[in-house]
Amino acid sequence: MFHLNQLLRNVSGFNPTTLRNAVRAQQRHFGSSTQEKLRRVLIVSKLTRLEFEKIREEQLLSDECLEQKIRDRGTDYDAIKYYHHLHKDVEQKVVRSFQERGIEVQVVNRITIHREALQWADLIVPIGGDGTFLLAAGRASPFFLSNGKKTPVVGFNSDPRRSEGRLMLPKQYSAQVDEAIQRIIAKDFRWMHRSRIRTTLVGAATTERPSPMDLHEFHSQPVEHKEVMSTAPNGKSRILPYLALNEVFIGEMLSARVSHLHLRIDSSEIVTKTKSSGLCVSTGTGSTSWLTSMNRLSTNNVKDLLEIVRKRTAERALDNIDPESVSQEYNDNLVFAPDDPRLCYSIREQICVGVWPNPKGLESRGFAKQIFVKSRCVDASLVIDGSIAYNFNDGARALLEVYPEDSLLTIDMDD
Repeated sequence: MFHLNQLLRNVSGFNPTTLRNAVRAQQRHFGSSTQEKLRRVLIVSKLTRLEFEKIREEQLLSDECLEQKIRDRGTDYDAIKYYHHLHKDVEQKVVRSFQERGIEVQVVNRITIHREALQWADLIVPIGGDGTFLLAAGRASPFFLSNGKKTPVVGFNSDPRRSEGRLMLPKQYSAQVDEAIQRIIAKDFRWMHRSRIRTTLVGAATTERPSPMDLHEFHSQPVEHKEVMSTAPNGKSRILPYLALNEVFIGEMLSARVSHLHLRIDSSEIVTKTKSSGLCVSTGTGSTSWLTSMNRLSTNNVKDLLEIVRKRTAERALDNIDPESVSQEYNDNLVFAPDDPRLCYSIREQICVGVWPNPKGLESRGFAKQIFVKSRCVDASLVIDGSIAYNFNDGARALLEVYPEDSLLTIDMDD
């Protein structure tokens, strides 16, 4: 079969002590010392739709020609321009506020972000929405940076009316930029550690470097990938350089195609064969997002369940139960703490007909400390935080885990 026991021992024992010591030794002073001051800030700017439209035009169009081209295809150019300036106004306020306090600032975006700038910074500040935060957090990985450094990431929501921005500072600070930055400099906040998922590819095929893709909302493009991924001494496993703050999704890229995956949960000896619409493995941070969306109960679901129960009992006690409050409580209970060391897995639309799953007994949702996945797919990807995608086709194997030293350092300003 898999010969998993030895593989898992090799992967799980992959130099955690060495890495932990490296992280502690090379942490930025701003995140680990009460005496050192904030000196260098890297702004990660949202790539706006208008900027993207300019970048993808191979010929250098004038602003007037670009506007006409966008209008000709029926797109609302005025809205694109308005939201571009909305984002840039907040960005300029943040840059100016840091600079006025004598702090050196660099600005990058999805296209121009690079390892040297990340290593230079004492603090990484994404400005945009949760997608921009995830971009910055994904690059602020000790494996990506190759030096074990842990730099804090603190985000500003540049459009709080249209973006929930759960990962960002509270929405009030989108307008009160100076107050937020004064609090950051004075360390008037609580440090927060958000657990992240480490993905380790297992097997001899890991010697063939995957070519990740950046699945940006406007387009997909290859990721420049010069960083050497950490490889175990036995050559049988490789840690991907990107850590998942929200979730790891594994499944066929064509949504209409069934995803065939073999799963092993924790130390169980049982390998379960599943067919579904894919596997989503979430952190506590990601539990407010995709995990809740795919597992939530609507008020109508609860009404239907209560009606079935009423038919099976003569009691009238259920008449006083409010379906909306029940669904709300159920959905709230799907969320767990950002620093929780557990993984929560969800098998999307698991086929439970006939022999599937094989063997029976695997619940479609549950908690785990580690999850081993083997692919039987034909055109699948392993996607980190909805952005970085690796091919994950037939025979590919991965181990998903949470390590304390991989956590993302950020701050909490909820008063």
